[in-house]
Amino acid sequence: MKCIKFFFPLVLAAFALAPLCAEEPKLESIFNGTDLSGWDVPKDNIWFTVKDGVLMVKNGPKKKGQTLWSSKQYSDFVIEFDFRMGKGTVDSGIYVRNSREQIQIGISGSLKRDMTASPYISGKGYPVEAKRIKELLKPSGWNTMRIEAKGKDYTVWLAGEKVMNYTSASAIAKGKLGIQLHGSRVMAIDFRNIKAAELK
Repeated sequence: MKCIKFFFPLVLAAFALAPLCAEEPKLESIFNGTDLSGWDVPKDNIWFTVKDGVLMVKNGPKKKGQTLWSSKQYSDFVIEFDFRMGKGTVDSGIYVRNSREQIQIGISGSLKRDMTASPYISGKGYPVEAKRIKELLKPSGWNTMRIEAKGKDYTVWLAGEKVMNYTSASAIAKGKLGIQLHGSRVMAIDFRNIKAAELK
């Protein structure tokens, strides 16, 4: 009986942990580090270039804004990537399924301060602000961000720490992912190791 008592809790623990392990999505690269395959490249592209595994994003001479959209559409998903702030006033972000909702990276044009990892919702502005960004963000180094969109819920991690959760009433069910380059300013930002997975 002693052996049974010892073994039974281990079996229960194994069953309890199994669902947690199964839920972790398998991230796959959506940026190959050599070209823009898998992305809808803008006509006469001068904004998005690739070198040494890095996607370099910067304004042209006319300071025109632009978006690099994924060719694939996503419903529930997680995306993870590294980013590094470049020269100028960085105002970028990841569009979530459409151009009306995004997760901000850099300085907000309206608030004039860093709102990295906060959601920007067209018509509402920034309904919530991500926490501990000043402590976690490396202004001149590489940063890792993870964004999860599940239904209408958006969750963001920076440097492995959960910093934001928001439920958007206006979220749409399916759409492309976009890397934003804000116009009317001089700016540059780099991305690498862009991976994503659809959530079941």
